[in-house]
Amino acid sequence: MAEICLRGVRKVFGGVSVIKGVDLTIADGAFCVFVGPSGCGKSTLLRLIAGLEDINDGSLSIGGADMTRVDPSDRGVAMVFQSYALYPHMTVRDNIGFGLKMTGHPASLIEERTRNAARMLRLDPLLDRKPAQLSGGQRQRVAIGRAIVREPEVFLFDEPLSNLDAALRVQMRTELLALHQDLKATMIYVTHDQVEAMTMADTIVVLSAGCVEQIGAPLDLYHRPRNLFVAGFIGSPTMNILPVTAASADDGRVVVTLPGGVALTLRAPDVPRASFDTGMRLGIRPEHLSATGMGDATLTGRVRLTEHLGSETLIVVTLPDGAEATVKADGLAQARPGDTLAIGVNAAACHLFDRDGLAILNGDLRS
Repeated sequence: MAEICLRGVRKVFGGVSVIKGVDLTIADGAFCVFVGPSGCGKSTLLRLIAGLEDINDGSLSIGGADMTRVDPSDRGVAMVFQSYALYPHMTVRDNIGFGLKMTGHPASLIEERTRNAARMLRLDPLLDRKPAQLSGGQRQRVAIGRAIVREPEVFLFDEPLSNLDAALRVQMRTELLALHQDLKATMIYVTHDQVEAMTMADTIVVLSAGCVEQIGAPLDLYHRPRNLFVAGFIGSPTMNILPVTAASADDGRVVVTLPGGVALTLRAPDVPRASFDTGMRLGIRPEHLSATGMGDATLTGRVRLTEHLGSETLIVVTLPDGAEATVKADGLAQARPGDTLAIGVNAAACHLFDRDGLAILNGDLRS
């Protein structure tokens, strides 16, 4: 069992609180991703779990055992850093087995574990090479192999793919997922790239300024963000956020006034009337806006720019109040900057946020 539990965990650097009372449970065998903007505390939280930083307040347990004050080497974790940190004068074989050698393991066991890790990571033909003779992806696999041979209960990855090019990042994401399926170990992965988070995780922890904003499965966060921060961070391109006014109507409905005075009726049977106030915002994903004008309401705006991506076209439109919205259209869409575009709005996919940025209504086309 390698369930990880953090309770009221805090970390202070020089009087500045960087982790502010995090409560978090990561299930045994989960692939959990910490995601958030630079400086949000995700790497610091990972280092607290690894024992590379001391917890100032709160507790940490791994597999039911209290690890709050336990030395890093005794926590049953292995960490893969952003930097490969390979020894340039050593072969791949020696780099992978070096940690075991330093802890006094017998040579036969080191060789056995090294070969098993190399076979798992497809490094068998490279065992006698040195790091300078390897590609970036191969070096990263060696760094992962060095963690595998320790047979830890928990793997910690701190932005391990950030030094790789785009194509290699995609390949390595696939290899890490395959590794997780093979090892069945608990893995925590830190990234600022929400696309990596969405494609790799079974659980995502969204962090902002040292606080947990939301925890959940990727699609739950995508379709049911609990606040504006999560709504704007998860998804690429980001969710459109428009200023609106809202008023309750009969039969569990709410009438929202969009930019340009366009009215849109949403189903909101569980939202109390007292929730509607000034400063409200409506959120809708680019794929839920139609460049053909078909929908439950129609906005009109002027095309500011288009991005042709082959399979799809992103159209950025300036609305009557000056706000901008991005529409995800077909790859053959012919809209050009300066054109007037009618945009259809799908009411069932709309989210509504109060003046404090909290979601009071989540649209979801799955339901």
